[in-house]
Amino acid sequence: MSRSSAPGTVSPYEAVLGARIDDLHPRLRRYFSTIADGHVGVGRGVFDVVGSPRRSVWPLLAVLARFGVAFPGYERGVAFDVVNTPVTGRAAVAAERTFHLRSGTAVMRDRIAHVSGALVDDLGRGGILRVRFVAAVDGAALVLRSDRVGFRLGRMRVRLPRLVAPRVTLTERFDDDRGEQVVACTVELPVLGVIYSYRGSFDYRIESRG
Repeated sequence: MSRSSAPGTVSPYEAVLGARIDDLHPRLRRYFSTIADGHVGVGRGVFDVVGSPRRSVWPLLAVLARFGVAFPGYERGVAFDVVNTPVTGRAAVAAERTFHLRSGTAVMRDRIAHVSGALVDDLGRGGILRVRFVAAVDGAALVLRSDRVGFRLGRMRVRLPRLVAPRVTLTERFDDDRGEQVVACTVELPVLGVIYSYRGSFDYRIESRG
């Protein structure tokens, strides 16, 4: 991505990774660096799989779907779009992901920010879920692993105990052979295992917001 014209402004990933961002694949460095003022990052691609084949967790996912966090079901070959918009005056990025499902269009929103040395992701309408990530660079890929998960209850934030909190792992890498960015995410619950996941690839570019 292009650097922002605002002095001192960095992306949340630059703020957390520091010099380690240079260890990422060059195309990932572009993706995770600051978006220039007046621009957005736009990605288009296909998820090989998205959702959960475990029908027993669909009622939970249906509740999350009301807030724009996830959706019940399991589909293959799902076209999707993502738009990343920098948050003015903060080391933060707001993302809107549109999934073109057989059952219709699902839109999911989140905002990830640099908070006290970590990446904090507020997901869904009103930031109903909050996930704190630890970031690592592994073989030119970025790996995010959750170490804290909570939810909003009215005006309060409730942190889930580690023994019952879901574990979220997100990996972003670039496939030189395919010329595409590859993303994979899993959400696991203790005892139950993986309850939600997606993986796919996409092209990405910076566009003028006007």
